[in-house]
Amino acid sequence: MKELINLRRILKRPRSVARVRRRGAHPLRRLAPAAWLAAPLLAALLLPLAVVPQRGGQQPPAPPAVPQATAAPAPPATAAAEAPQPEVSVYLSRSGQIETLPLEEYVSGVLAAEMPAEFELEALKAQAVAARTFIARRLIAGDHSGVPVPEADVSDTVSHQAYVSQAVLERDWASGSKRAGLAKIRRAVLETRGTIMTYQGQPITASFFASSGGYTENSEEYWNAAVPYLRSVASPWELQITPNLAVSYTFSNSELRSKLGLGTKDLPVAASLGASGKAVPVSAQSSTSLPAEVLSLTAGHRIKQISIGGKVFTGREVREKLGLRSSQFTWKRQAGKVQITTYGNGHGVGMSQWGANGMAKEGKTATQILKHYYSGVSFTGISTLLKK
Repeated sequence: MKELINLRRILKRPRSVARVRRRGAHPLRRLAPAAWLAAPLLAALLLPLAVVPQRGGQQPPAPPAVPQATAAPAPPATAAAEAPQPEVSVYLSRSGQIETLPLEEYVSGVLAAEMPAEFELEALKAQAVAARTFIARRLIAGDHSGVPVPEADVSDTVSHQAYVSQAVLERDWASGSKRAGLAKIRRAVLETRGTIMTYQGQPITASFFASSGGYTENSEEYWNAAVPYLRSVASPWELQITPNLAVSYTFSNSELRSKLGLGTKDLPVAASLGASGKAVPVSAQSSTSLPAEVLSLTAGHRIKQISIGGKVFTGREVREKLGLRSSQFTWKRQAGKVQITTYGNGHGVGMSQWGANGMAKEGKTATQILKHYYSGVSFTGISTLLKK
């Protein structure tokens, strides 16, 4: 997944873009950006959604339209089925086509791409609410950022949310071994139909990631913008159930220097005595010394600043330059090389998917899961905001 959202709107349109429209799709009910977008939450709206994709799909249970501290019954299926849906236009990156389909079908495709269908139903429902909230925020704001063509609302990549097209679901999921998983995904979407998370009456930036090393992260530690509902919280549930929670990488000193952009001027220079008895500098490229010192940690126990070879980096910079799974890592020397061990997978802001599954295994509801990972949020029907 790669994780960073490109917030620049790409205005150049390809010469030809095919459009695929699903049968039964309702006309898209567009809204011009409301006045609230000019408020302080505008900065939060521009936050990227960093998503760590997982194979399979997840089904999170959605809290009711009028949230309670614990889960409340979902609206009757008949009433939900009658409610009109906005349409979502998805740019399919492989084919260059645009698939336009009803909102809830789009959420099913995201769920199939973002969370394993083997996860607990309540975790899948929580993921469905997060996915629906993400696209609701873009639709209401008229946000087309990061999409190659202006006709599309969102792409099918992790730059926004990973998405499995309806054609692929029908071809690969509707029968065989994945049939039960697809039914579970659709159940999670149906039971949370129309429900989104809001803060002060507006859809939140519902960021999520694969797993943490025990704590989530404050938004400002990754995106430099403090968002009141994206606060660091304890997340111990994934520690015993996440496969490959700790992953180690081994680098030579020369590899590290190259990837981190450390030249000889950045490195300490050793000296030895030559044949003449005078001090002769030893090339930094041949030096086995590349000292590292952690300078500070974030609230989420990740590396905030680290000095490597005399140069200070943020944990995020090291993670991205070295291709690490997480900025929560340890650093040690072993056999003349450097071993870096990471804990968890993803940027760490918002909901931990494996943490959500662990909470669901302990009997927590989707409402409880979402309220834990997104501080102070409420639950609202998307139709309520679309009517404003």
